[in-house]
Amino acid sequence: MDLSYLTTPELSRRDFVALASMTAAYLGLSQALTPQIVEALQQVAGKPAVLWIDGQACSGCAESLLNNLEPSAASLLLDTISLRYNETVMAGSGHQAEEIKAQTIAAGGYVLCIDGGIPLAEGGKFCTIGGVKFTDTVRAAAKNAAVIICVGSCSSFGGIPRSGPTDAVGYLYRGKELHHFFDDVGAKPVINLPTCPLHNERLVATIIHYLTFKTVPPLDAFQRPLAFYGRLQHDNCSRRGNFDARRFVTNYNDPAQQGYCLILKGCKGPIAFQDCQTRLWNNRTSYCINSSFPCMACSQPEFYGETSPLYAHDYDFSV
Repeated sequence: MDLSYLTTPELSRRDFVALASMTAAYLGLSQALTPQIVEALQQVAGKPAVLWIDGQACSGCAESLLNNLEPSAASLLLDTISLRYNETVMAGSGHQAEEIKAQTIAAGGYVLCIDGGIPLAEGGKFCTIGGVKFTDTVRAAAKNAAVIICVGSCSSFGGIPRSGPTDAVGYLYRGKELHHFFDDVGAKPVINLPTCPLHNERLVATIIHYLTFKTVPPLDAFQRPLAFYGRLQHDNCSRRGNFDARRFVTNYNDPAQQGYCLILKGCKGPIAFQDCQTRLWNNRTSYCINSSFPCMACSQPEFYGETSPLYAHDYDFSV
């Protein structure tokens, strides 16, 4: 079968160096480390294997990754990593896809990306794929993984599914509490990359950091990279000046209130640790607050149950 139409040109040397430079920038590293990143990536024996498994998920995190432009999703998937399994983007299906997943797990040493909440209620029966409960899929895939990356809020802390009847949890956390359900897997480096959905740059930079330095980046108490989650949204918000001046949106239809602070409309920025205000979304076009949408604090373990209702001012932010 001729699959040549699926191929794309490999990364040029210039694009390769640019990718390494952007990785350093994404993680707040010195640009002096760019040559080290380039050298480490060149020494990787073949493209690193990545398994991406989905539980209670909407595929929004996978779609966010596919929106990556620098490098493009096609270049990332075909030239930089070897994505062995992802139900959203893989060409194979059925027994063919499951066989590739089984072979990758048996070989070990891969990057495991977990997407979506992991339901524990009813013995895990709320999420069964191909006759296998997702809890069992996670346990089997985690045992031989080199590193586990929880992409999005659901696999990090339970996210929106945690508020339903399935007792959905993240790999390590049920909200803010450790649940220890997968302790029998053994100690593994785990990186949480919450927000709903995942920010594509954070995942690309995290994978390349691991390949370069053979370790996880500095993490906070909830296993989140400090480079992405080390600052409050509120401290650098584009509307912070209006908050300090006590100018708040009370009526979206009033043109005079355009650009005012969204606290009274339910913005949770003062409790949200993330860098959306500087990283931006949609290829650095905008982010929630610039679009007059209040921050949902989707980077936080409390999302969604404890931060809802989303559009109500339920927190005391000294307004």
